[in-house]
Amino acid sequence: MTFLRSERYAAFLLLGAAILGVILANSALGPGLQGLRDQHLPVPWLGLDLSVGHWVTDGLLAVFFFLAAIELKHELAHGELDSAGKALVPTIAAVGGVIVPAAIFLVMVPDRELSKGWPIPTATDIAFALGALALVGRALPSRIRALLLALAVIDDLIAILIIAFFFTDDLLPLPLIAAVPVILVFGWLSRRVRSAPIVAILIVLGITAWVLVYLSGIHATIAGVALGLVMAGTSAARTRHALEPWSNGIILPVFAFVASLVVLPTVGIGELSPVFWAILVALPIGKLVGITAGALVANRLASARHRVPFGDITAVAGLGGIGFTVSLLMNELAYAKQPDVVVEGTLAVLIASVFAAVLGVILTAIRARHYRSVDAA
Repeated sequence: MTFLRSERYAAFLLLGAAILGVILANSALGPGLQGLRDQHLPVPWLGLDLSVGHWVTDGLLAVFFFLAAIELKHELAHGELDSAGKALVPTIAAVGGVIVPAAIFLVMVPDRELSKGWPIPTATDIAFALGALALVGRALPSRIRALLLALAVIDDLIAILIIAFFFTDDLLPLPLIAAVPVILVFGWLSRRVRSAPIVAILIVLGITAWVLVYLSGIHATIAGVALGLVMAGTSAARTRHALEPWSNGIILPVFAFVASLVVLPTVGIGELSPVFWAILVALPIGKLVGITAGALVANRLASARHRVPFGDITAVAGLGGIGFTVSLLMNELAYAKQPDVVVEGTLAVLIASVFAAVLGVILTAIRARHYRSVDAA
């Protein structure tokens, strides 16, 4: 299981699962796999009626967001975001990396019905971006990885808020209110983990919180975020260590595979939706421009010891355009009732993320060569 903790292996698994999903969806196995994905597995006594695909996006992915929230909390308490000075550059860079891609998308997609997909190009995939950095960034100083991690964590926080505020329909307050004490008890009990029965109780409380948040109408991954934020530091660290290989090796690849089960459109290039072109431009280019611009503005406001060299900024900004996991989720949420647009959006996210990965790797390799020459001198 140790190799599944490697950022490089995790990135390869993620990309491989997505490519396999597209290939199989366009083979003779495609209709059967899509039928399996759409097969419902209800749990009537809990009021749940989800398809296999939704069990993945709403259920399994909640574990990913749970781990992301644990990482965010650690960074806020002990890491690269534990002071205003440290947080300034990645925070403003992350905001720039959200505003510019969203603006590009809205300019390219003026249609009101389609413009609701503006959050799709605003996300950065932590696992994929760090994996791409690990491929060619060994000569880079550790602060560049720390900057990318901090930026991606903040980016995920923004994505979480977007999901909570813009992709919630028919909010039911009672289940949401009931979830609050469950989450608080989970946090309190996580400070008193002494035995297996307490761990079992925590698992039951976590599942209960997830069910209540799902029933409230808010996307169920938000439950994972809340549980990760309230969990005690020591318990959270142990839990993250235990779950990380499962997230990297199963949860994220399964999600990428399921989300990529799309049949390639038979229309010509000129007939593709504006959504396709907007994502293709806004994700790699919008992220690069937005993160770079935000970081440059932050550099002017930051103290000398917290400023980031321009070359470091561009390397991180290039990798920040790898949307992948969260962008695929945003795409499914935005166009849940427009399956044809989901297909084009999925393909655009995959192509744009690969393009951003290549661009980011090139910029990172150039920066690594610069540091190697500095060290040699």
